[in-house]
Amino acid sequence: MRVLFADATSPATVEQLESRGHDCIVRPQLTADDLPGEVAGYDVLVVRSTKVSADVLEAADRLALIVRAGAGTNTIDCEAAAAKGVFVTNVPGRNSIAVAELTLGLLLAIDRRIADNVADLRAGRWDKKTYSTANGLYGSTLGIIGAGDIGFAVAERAAAFGVTVQVVAKDDRDAATQARLEAIGVGCSDSLEKLVSSSDAVSLHVPSHPETRGLVDQEFLSWMRPGAILINTSRGDVVDEPALLAAIDEKGLRVGLDVYAGEPTSGQASWTSPLAQHPNVVGTHHIGASTEQAQRAIADGVVEVVDAFAEGQVANCVNLAPRRLGAATLSVRHLDRVGVLARVLELLSAERLNVETMHNRVFDGGHAAVATIDVGGVVVEDLLARLRAVPDVLGVSVASLSESTG
Repeated sequence: MRVLFADATSPATVEQLESRGHDCIVRPQLTADDLPGEVAGYDVLVVRSTKVSADVLEAADRLALIVRAGAGTNTIDCEAAAAKGVFVTNVPGRNSIAVAELTLGLLLAIDRRIADNVADLRAGRWDKKTYSTANGLYGSTLGIIGAGDIGFAVAERAAAFGVTVQVVAKDDRDAATQARLEAIGVGCSDSLEKLVSSSDAVSLHVPSHPETRGLVDQEFLSWMRPGAILINTSRGDVVDEPALLAAIDEKGLRVGLDVYAGEPTSGQASWTSPLAQHPNVVGTHHIGASTEQAQRAIADGVVEVVDAFAEGQVANCVNLAPRRLGAATLSVRHLDRVGVLARVLELLSAERLNVETMHNRVFDGGHAAVATIDVGGVVVEDLLARLRAVPDVLGVSVASLSESTG
């Protein structure tokens, strides 16, 4: 496959992929505007921060896979990719420790006013009297919003400091995640409002999504205790920045930020932000995942995703339908011979039954197989009879999709 890297990448990543026979081109200088004119002729596109717009998908002539070298895919037009049948994948969890370490660093820096200490020392000022005042983290309560890999890593490290950690209770949280949280003593709050209002510090670890954009708004901030700490190492658009600025001034909130709305997309730039420059804010330059350990882990993850794709599998896909589609599921047991499924699909097409998903599994020995086909529309008895009459079909059954998925 031909692989285009539109951001800087580890030479080891390129070496591994080229050793597998792939043709890799690294073009870190490409911008989002350049990409539509460069994407033709590539099967795989790997990006980190470069945006992938609908124009890129329109210009692509053979693109089948986009790999985000990281977790968030908000810089990729996933809907346009889905419409073109292009898989969008990511490498989740590989930067969790790096982001968690920065989160705890910001929390400590705010509590002990480390940045102000350094600034005064460099300016020749000694002020032990002012900086000797701090609350300390031990015994405080941290509310974590977003209990995924990063949120869990933050919880582990905060608990080691003697911090009481809590998350919002969720009925749909899987048992394994719940057990992991309970194992380190993480408690559950009944609602977001209760979590925020009962925490000394709140840390955000959610993706950019229509449901999370502007999550930290005027109402959210009204729940926070006066003088409480807010940490955001997730995405800038999760926070309503004007509302946060007002709350900082009104309630004395202290804030640690690694991400900002409208932050520069390049590595270096002139940029001003009233929020980033506020004296109650300790800020970093969107460096949460930028450790050598994290980048090595992400690079390994990119290789794993491309390897899987080359073998006919799609790992960590984010733009496939989250559930099975269609009205009915057909199970067709058949001899594993050429043309059997082609005839089955012809009959479905004649009845104008669209195939939404299809999966064919071969039995041990390789003589027979079973095809599971989700279709849209009503499967009538006459069609079933004709399917059963297809040569080398061993049996056909049908169920409504709700029945087949339990």
